[in-house]
Amino acid sequence: MRILIADDDTISRRLLQATLAQWGYEVLVACDGAEALAVLRGLDPPRLAILDWMMPALDGLEVCQKIRAEATADPPYLLLLTSRGNKGDIAQGLNGGADDYLTKPFDSEELQARVGVGLRVLEMQRNLAERVRELEEALARVRQLQGLVPICAYCKKIRNDQNFWQQVEIYLSAHTDARFTHGICPDCLESVIKPELAELQSKSRQKKR
Repeated sequence: MRILIADDDTISRRLLQATLAQWGYEVLVACDGAEALAVLRGLDPPRLAILDWMMPALDGLEVCQKIRAEATADPPYLLLLTSRGNKGDIAQGLNGGADDYLTKPFDSEELQARVGVGLRVLEMQRNLAERVRELEEALARVRQLQGLVPICAYCKKIRNDQNFWQQVEIYLSAHTDARFTHGICPDCLESVIKPELAELQSKSRQKKR
């Protein structure tokens, strides 16, 4: 798991980097908000970022606001690192686009817990996106079956898009995930199978005579 940290304070940045690396994360480093924004806008950006609020060029809150203003399929989880601890500042940070906050100087156990929360949220987002993709694929398959389908009035074969006639089960298998097993319904048992069996038994008796 890659995590971006952005902090213009060298000591704080190195401490944060060493702590996260010790826990097994791959750490990307930015020294100001503009650099952090470029990383988050780049190819294959990290899914989680820890941004110091007070930075030159762009502060952490401005980075959050710019990222949230951009529609992305996989929005990153943004954790704002700040020395501001009053309720008004916290509310401003969260309203500005941060998912969570951590006060400086940070406590390693609290940092680990809040990063863990971020990872769980990202995992839930990934699972939800996967379910949405599966639903969209299922709806696309259903739409293939909508409309007027030519079917033979006698043998019940269906004419496919290539103008070939196919058995119903073959056509549906090609357009859906449905799989078929064959059986005999009660009506066909009475109207078809039993008369055929009776006829075969009659012919068999006639041969024995």
